[in-house]
Amino acid sequence: MDIETWGGGVIERAPDRRARYTAGKALRQNVSRESLADFMPAPNRNAAAIIAETERDRIQFLLPLRRKSMAESPHAFLRGAADVMAADLATQPAPGIRVQVCGDCHLMNFGAFVSPEGHALFDVNDFDETLPNVDVTIDLRRFATSVAVAALADKSERAARSTARAAIKAYRKAVAELAALPPLRAWNTRVPLRDVVAELRNRVLPDVRHAAQSARREEDDHADDFPKISNGANGDSRIDDKPPRLFHFDESVANQFDVNRLLAAAFANLLPHIASLLRRYRLCDIAFKAVGVGSLGTYCTVALFMSPDDEPLFIQVKEAKQSVLERFGVGAWPSAQAERVVRGQRMMQAASDIFLAPMSDPASQREFYMRQLKTRRLGGLTELMQRHDLLDYAKLCGRTLARAHARSVDAATLAGYMGKSEAFDDALASFAMLYAKQNAKDYKAFCERLGAMPKLP
Repeated sequence: MDIETWGGGVIERAPDRRARYTAGKALRQNVSRESLADFMPAPNRNAAAIIAETERDRIQFLLPLRRKSMAESPHAFLRGAADVMAADLATQPAPGIRVQVCGDCHLMNFGAFVSPEGHALFDVNDFDETLPNVDVTIDLRRFATSVAVAALADKSERAARSTARAAIKAYRKAVAELAALPPLRAWNTRVPLRDVVAELRNRVLPDVRHAAQSARREEDDHADDFPKISNGANGDSRIDDKPPRLFHFDESVANQFDVNRLLAAAFANLLPHIASLLRRYRLCDIAFKAVGVGSLGTYCTVALFMSPDDEPLFIQVKEAKQSVLERFGVGAWPSAQAERVVRGQRMMQAASDIFLAPMSDPASQREFYMRQLKTRRLGGLTELMQRHDLLDYAKLCGRTLARAHARSVDAATLAGYMGKSEAFDDALASFAMLYAKQNAKDYKAFCERLGAMPKLP
């Protein structure tokens, strides 16, 4: 039969892999792979105006820190200028293969964490800009550009292009492998950190292995900015301030949001057994945490919970704004922004946080989501691997992104469009180098403006 009934509805039987691969290949007639290599900025392009607009509704006293962070390097600027690139990508040709995109797909938005089962995994780990039903090249162009910009810090243009090309090739090959698997097996594919460790053959290896082992033992790490705990004046546990990134906010900020009310509301969105687990902890303290570069200036807190035996649990409460992609017409989301982030993470990540839940604050009409603060030692591995072995790290990210995309798109169709030759890899690498040059110009102009910017009160 060609028609099957399932779940009370009527669905058509999908074409087999060969037919879906052929359908993907046919998409090249509309948008060739070679056409993806081009980048031509719009005549009225104004990166400075876009950046200024993104600063308007951020916490104003954190803007100097955000600007300073963006000025650290061209790659840091690229991370902070997601709005600028979203505006540019909105006008580029796209084959129409739609997936759940990360939306801000750069090298620092991949990382290692511990799954609910206690396994150390490597995956996409930031979903603030995620959006469903968006062309796959939105993620791939930003990813390839991030690789190229990072490589240009200490490599020639030729080497940078080669690194970006290798990352996209790793993505293409991984998609082809996933296309050959049954849907359930492809869905359950993970990237264990032990496999990452086995592949690395340089001086970063001991640090990666130690971090993975420490994460499983839940050891403290006093070398990073993960919150530290001390006893307050009344004997209660308290998060130690570590400005400018971690601090207790004053009343002017604290009064804008009732974090206790937000956390209480989040219980309604947790599965009953997870809510029961969280009730075994008591809320002891809340501090502000300035995170990343792109999110810096948005509202983010860390809540310290303690068990009856004084075992800590850190929950992050982070603001969810409209995706930069939606602001520039790349896609659309019809409901609450926090729900967008939560659904996107659950779709793309192989093992999502059990505490992940949306919440809202009616008083401020803002959206938030909560999740467990990621494991301390694993948090710094992204930068460590990128710094010491960019080529292998970029290829690892490429394979990981393929796994994340394959959960929301037919891998056979995507594989058919990309093909078996290196035409797709070459095109994305060429785009990455062109955009890296544009990013360098924008970065230089930003730093020049920053020197003339008056200090905010």
